Amino acid sequence: MDGDRVEIDGGIMEGGGQILRVSTALSCLLGLPLRVRRIRAGRSQPGLRPQHLSGLEIIRDLCEGKLEGGEIGSTEITFTPGKIKGGTHIADTKTAGSVCLLMQVAMPCVLFAASPSELCLKGGTNAEMAPQIDYTVMVFKPIVEKFNFTFNCDIKKRGYYPQGGGEVVVQMSPVKELSPISLTERGTVTKIYGRAFVAGALPIKLAKDMSAAAVRCIRKEIRDLYINIQPVREPDDQAFGTGSGIIVVAETSTGCLLAGSSLGKRGKNADKVGIEAAEILLRNLKHGGTVDDSLQDQLIIFMALAKGVSRVKSGPITLHTQTAIHFAEQLTKAKFTVTKSEEEDPSKDTYIIECQGMGMINPNV
Repeated sequence: MDGDRVEIDGGIMEGGGQILRVSTALSCLLGLPLRVRRIRAGRSQPGLRPQHLSGLEIIRDLCEGKLEGGEIGSTEITFTPGKIKGGTHIADTKTAGSVCLLMQVAMPCVLFAASPSELCLKGGTNAEMAPQIDYTVMVFKPIVEKFNFTFNCDIKKRGYYPQGGGEVVVQMSPVKELSPISLTERGTVTKIYGRAFVAGALPIKLAKDMSAAAVRCIRKEIRDLYINIQPVREPDDQAFGTGSGIIVVAETSTGCLLAGSSLGKRGKNADKVGIEAAEILLRNLKHGGTVDDSLQDQLIIFMALAKGVSRVKSGPITLHTQTAIHFAEQLTKAKFTVTKSEEEDPSKDTYIIECQGMGMINPNV
């Protein structure tokens, strides 16, 4: 009887929450009723976790849609979207589930809402297995705004594993359509900067140690560049719980931003955290692409929605990116091609992701 419902297999490819985020966001945007089966089938705890459920609930609320099967542990949901409204929406994972992943699912939708939106997102701001909020503000935001929209991201309170308790408020106005992007020239690295943070019961010395270790590691490869990684102690009234971590960003002459980040945890040496972030950054600089491996998959949905041809030069294509492309093509009329980049020296593992976007138009603007 649900002949017109799009069927999604949540267990293929990356097999995690990302399939849910991409497909429900596109379902909401395109007005396509959806059924997702085998949700997170490959994970140690299959089915919906609190963070995935919060993401589904915010999408449902954004468009006054209907969600069935929306409970923790559920491996199948059906979703029937309505019309996307603006206004204020709250999503609370009530855990350390990532606010950045909530933002990922909601942001494409509110761009095509009828009026401006304010999203109040609660949970973990610096969580494992997700971009840190610092990454979202320092790397994702300036690059994604090249699609010709802007958003404001106000970090009210930081929250860490295991309790969460963070809060971020995102404000954005709808657009008529998204412009395609062209990110194919890396240029040269002009500066490297970042922040190493501690919060709660941890001493500032840990932040200084993370920062110093990261600088030493980068110095072995890049000698002549000023590196400024600020050690920070988060103010107590702006952080909930105890946490630490670091993000290091490289900026290039053409405006590319690539990063490496790492989180501290109990028993993990501060130097190791700093070195881990530095090594991720260096690895991203080595491949010659214009985006790092954390940004790659986050751009796919916007490329699919944009009007015209987007081109992004990247390093090796991650499974997250392949998955995002698969579901974007399944649900939209966008067409992606991924080709090995020719002009590089053969030792570099570089690719061009090209997308003929579907040219989504917002009828409300």
